[in-house]
Amino acid sequence: MESLFDFQKRRGASSKFRIEPSIGRIDIRLREIWEYRELLYFLAWRDIKVRYKQTALGASWAIIQPFFTMVIFSLFFGKLAKIPSDGIPYPIFCYAAMVPWTFFANGLNQSSNSLIVSANLIKKVFFPRIIMPVSSVISGVLDFIFSFTVLIGMMAFYKIYPSFNVIWLPLLLLLAFVTSLGVGLWFSAMNIQFRDVRYVVPFLIQIWLFATPIAYPSSLLSEPWRTLYGINPMVGVVEGFRWALLQTETAPGPIIIASILASLVILISGAFYFRSKEKTFADVV
Repeated sequence: MESLFDFQKRRGASSKFRIEPSIGRIDIRLREIWEYRELLYFLAWRDIKVRYKQTALGASWAIIQPFFTMVIFSLFFGKLAKIPSDGIPYPIFCYAAMVPWTFFANGLNQSSNSLIVSANLIKKVFFPRIIMPVSSVISGVLDFIFSFTVLIGMMAFYKIYPSFNVIWLPLLLLLAFVTSLGVGLWFSAMNIQFRDVRYVVPFLIQIWLFATPIAYPSSLLSEPWRTLYGINPMVGVVEGFRWALLQTETAPGPIIIASILASLVILISGAFYFRSKEKTFADVV
């Protein structure tokens, strides 16, 4: 695979462009992401290789983390606390939520640190900085595929078969991606100036975990509180996964709408905040 500098050299040989600071109105410039799509692939693949380089278990960590969390939750919340699970065996009820949650949490953690990890690259080479957090979230798709494969095996073990609603899974995964990227844009930009953000993010993820119906169903709430609960975008993702795969009776229609609106607000505001701070990254980092 060619290096990033080779990529820049080849790109410069085929086209000429001028690097100028943004003036006045902040422009997200989505076209730049498409123009640098090869670099996006390069950085995402780099993140995957670095993540599992010199690890004893390799990609197995993508399965171990959500699986053992499910085991612990099943023991304490399912067996001891007797938390209801909408008529679904508690282990798969919990694991079906952990699969998209792990994708979201890992993407948020990686993207929030993406600029700091690549500080030397930011100082030496020009490219749209927003590619960094985007590639960090995209690299988690491979982990999602591994953990989702285990989920399919658990469904076969419990003899649970998905309905036609499974066609919504790609959109639900996209919702998790948008949420992870949106929050990651906020924290990655803030992390440049305030380095204690790296301590805040893991704490936030822990709180967010219990604020999301992973160990318990959202059906414990009555309307309109259940719909308002969807302001947490991961509520719509988690309940959507269970509905699409496990055929739970609680269709997350209003929750999904609230989650989509909330995630879009987070993404758009995060993109504008990121762009507003982008011109200072190379100086501050």
